[in-house]
Amino acid sequence: MYTTAEEAVKVIQTGNNLFVHTAAATPQRLMQALADRASELRDINLFHMHIEGNAPHLLQGRYEVFHDHSFFVGPSVRKAVQEGHADYIPVFYSRVPSLFRNGTIPLDVALIQVSPPDKHGFCSLGVSVEASLSAVQNARLLIAQVNPHMPRTHGDGFIHFSRIHAAVWCEDALPSVVPHPPGETEMAIGRHVASLIDDGATLQMGIGGIPNAVLACLGSHKDLGIHTEMFSDGILPLVEKGIITGLKKKNHPGKIVSGFVLGSKKLYDFVDDNPSVALLDIAYVNDPSVISRNPRVTAINSAIEVDVMGQVCADSIGHLQYSGVGGQMDFIWGATMSEQGKPIIALPSTTAKGESRIVASLKPGADVVTTRSHVHYVVTEFGVADLYGKNLTQRAKALVDIAHPSQREALEKAAGI
Repeated sequence: MYTTAEEAVKVIQTGNNLFVHTAAATPQRLMQALADRASELRDINLFHMHIEGNAPHLLQGRYEVFHDHSFFVGPSVRKAVQEGHADYIPVFYSRVPSLFRNGTIPLDVALIQVSPPDKHGFCSLGVSVEASLSAVQNARLLIAQVNPHMPRTHGDGFIHFSRIHAAVWCEDALPSVVPHPPGETEMAIGRHVASLIDDGATLQMGIGGIPNAVLACLGSHKDLGIHTEMFSDGILPLVEKGIITGLKKKNHPGKIVSGFVLGSKKLYDFVDDNPSVALLDIAYVNDPSVISRNPRVTAINSAIEVDVMGQVCADSIGHLQYSGVGGQMDFIWGATMSEQGKPIIALPSTTAKGESRIVASLKPGADVVTTRSHVHYVVTEFGVADLYGKNLTQRAKALVDIAHPSQREALEKAAGI
């Protein structure tokens, strides 16, 4: 019934296209066993979103064997991408599943991590359903780590054990990402963003200091809902206090809808067999027409820099690829189409080195993720700039007003205002 990781990956052959399960579901034992076969293989293409933990296939000497293609550049592959040993595929998260379903990227093998089968023989994709579901549905062969620590989540992520070609039993704890308390700047941003959020709003947010700061500032709100690409521990206090209820949602009322989760063991315990949480196909979750069915969708996204016209760079530092497009535009547009929706870009006014993140022009090579035609609210610790319907001069003035005071004069001169 079960085999070793070393035996399981022997079905992988030269020239195969592989998919690797996302984030906390990354099957590390299978990844290591595959990397250990480097001398036996060549031209292996690995496709993935963010993978958590190590990337042993990208150690020096294995670059010519394993060709890494990331839809989102996380810490484990960032150095390899920036040095040219791995590559990035820019695509909206909502469209990744279609690449597998329509054969644009044919898959030979999917490496996944699942819960043990239930009495009916069904395993759960657990904490990561998102684009991994499409990969599972379209790969010729499935190799799975079966892990009792993987939560059984409600939603789309069920797979019958009979579909798994090779199964490896493991009892490794899932990667735990414990949030750090937000700092003073992040809390100031959180308070400004919270002031834009209405009672009954449906929220989209990510992971990190700013999303956690926003959530920490919502203690007096009522009947908030969640429809988001991913969530972390920050929502748990609001669920426990009865602030997140989802009762005002028109689509999946009363349910927290997401594609994947990443956080602490407490979070994983929360989603385990929880009928109020639905982890669904990201082609559905991030579809702007689906997002917009809920009223007052408030999408909170981050940026690396924003220029005075309102162009948002969120995934690169100049020519260096830092992260990915992800679902920012999916939710910016979905919130725009939502009745009384509010798309928000939130960022500190300066970098850790004191450089302004409100800039006269983006760095050479920087990618525009959210265009100036799509942007609405931009928030820093110094306030809120509402850019929607504003001309270029008005936009520049509004953005200079929320830049760091030490940078405003130079920005005014550069912008000619």
